[in-house]
Amino acid sequence: MPSPFYEKAMSQAKLPYTAVARTSQEMSNQHVRFAHEQHHSEAADIEESELFDMPARPTDTMEAADNDALYYAVSLGARRRTRKGRVFWVTVLSLVIVSVVGMIWLYFDGISWMQRSKKRNVILMISDGFGPASETMARNYVQQINDLPIGYKSPLDEILVGSSRTRSMNSLVTDSAAGATAFSCLIKTYNGAIAVADDKLPCGTVLEAAKLQRGMYTGLVATSRITHATPASFSAHVTHRDMEDLIAEYQIGNYSLGPVVDLMFGGGRCHFMPNTHANVSCRMDARDLWSEAQAAGFHTLSTRKQFDALDSHGAAKSLPILGAFAPSHMEYEIDRDATTQPSLAEMSAKALGILDAATKKKNAGFFLMIEGSRIDMAAHTNDPAAHLRDIIAYWDAISVVRKFVDEHPDTVLISVSDHETGGFSTAKQLTPEYPEYLWNPRALEHVRHSIEYISYKLLAQPTNDLEGRYKYVRDTVFADWMGIKDAKYAEVIAVAQETESIKLRQLLSDAISNRAQIGWATHGHSAVDVNLYAYGKDAHLLRGNKENTDIGKFIADQLGLDLGKISGKIKTDRVVQGTRAIKETWLGRRDLDALEHSPSTH
Repeated sequence: MPSPFYEKAMSQAKLPYTAVARTSQEMSNQHVRFAHEQHHSEAADIEESELFDMPARPTDTMEAADNDALYYAVSLGARRRTRKGRVFWVTVLSLVIVSVVGMIWLYFDGISWMQRSKKRNVILMISDGFGPASETMARNYVQQINDLPIGYKSPLDEILVGSSRTRSMNSLVTDSAAGATAFSCLIKTYNGAIAVADDKLPCGTVLEAAKLQRGMYTGLVATSRITHATPASFSAHVTHRDMEDLIAEYQIGNYSLGPVVDLMFGGGRCHFMPNTHANVSCRMDARDLWSEAQAAGFHTLSTRKQFDALDSHGAAKSLPILGAFAPSHMEYEIDRDATTQPSLAEMSAKALGILDAATKKKNAGFFLMIEGSRIDMAAHTNDPAAHLRDIIAYWDAISVVRKFVDEHPDTVLISVSDHETGGFSTAKQLTPEYPEYLWNPRALEHVRHSIEYISYKLLAQPTNDLEGRYKYVRDTVFADWMGIKDAKYAEVIAVAQETESIKLRQLLSDAISNRAQIGWATHGHSAVDVNLYAYGKDAHLLRGNKENTDIGKFIADQLGLDLGKISGKIKTDRVVQGTRAIKETWLGRRDLDALEHSPSTH
């Protein structure tokens, strides 16, 4: 009989057998066969006839046969184990090589490639000059005037995720240019810089990178001049924000990258018009950028009728689009004539429709920046009613964008301010005595016009008829436009006699703010942290207290952008305007008093 060692060896070699003789008699009547259950090739180098086709033998020869079978079984098992071991280590080595190469690829370009291969929409909304106290003021007003529950939440309250720090590179109190550049270039720079670093070299923006590196469509929507600091910081590179003539040249593609903005809605037509058009131009040269834009393929709009005629699908085929609906800034919401200018919400909805249609059948999405620009300008004037109405208009735009995000889960909305303006508070001490704990939202309810509008109208009144001016202030300005029925003689005569713009605006601000018991610390900006809101794809990543540069980094990471490569391409582009820039005496003054912003020119 076969020895126990023989069967053990056969078992260790994992070679099943079905016809091993159990007795010498059996061996003399049949051949020993192994059932080949594994690949035939593994035993192809050993002939079955050599091993197993044995002639019938007498019992006394079986021990030799057992030894032969044992030798070959052990030999075959060893070969198979060697071959399997070799395959195992080759497989392990291959996996290690693939893993290392994969990690290197992911580190250098793989993650960005995966991000670029996914369709994403990023909508950055900037509420210029809008601080936390302003959100409280607007919420209190809407809740009280409309008799809403105490727990009422605004469209922004519902998506609050954190706060943003606002300082610039050279000051704890930033301006809009440095603040927006933190979002667009991911860097801290000096106040006044438009997408340039502290060495005054251009820095690539998330908008430019989204266009060139991902093939995304891009857009800018603002209620300021489209050449103003915030939209400019995504689409131009100049050493100072006042160089709006050069900014306009950038925006229509007159630099090394060519046109990178597909859609622009806002004001500021004056910086595109030659100075030969005196009533509608604020350029310092005769260059006609409006015509140059048209020649470069831009579809240009300047009226509400043209805006309304834009069909999203048709307009998507007409990109790029430049819509400038006012010579300078668009009107405050409190002054806006809906028949001549679209609202921020309307421009946002139209932009979303056009960009969505343009990207419908494409793998790349769009980047859109929307700014509620005039929230800031009202705060510069310490105008609580205009500030309030523009905040509510911004809420309307937020609601429009949130609805879009709900319908497009590949989209993220970020809403943040570049800074706070006015040192605003919902409190004001009016007497030396201990102050009352209250503020009065209803004092703002019947204000019908901005201080900008009112001051312009007042300054246009004849100065040689004090009695006529007094009646105009008492009956039209205070009673009709400001809703003030209890004006004292001293208030009325002070406004009637004043002919200097800044002082006049301060008197009007005091008249409203005192009655509402609203406080202002400055006509400039403050260093306070501002609220950060986010909604949609990966919005949770923005939770907490962030630097303003983190907002831009979030966008770049989401889209897999390399801004350094863009910076390298534009490092020799011109950043200084050849003609004199229109300089502002203080932030806001030119914005209020310039001829091109006169209501009569709109």
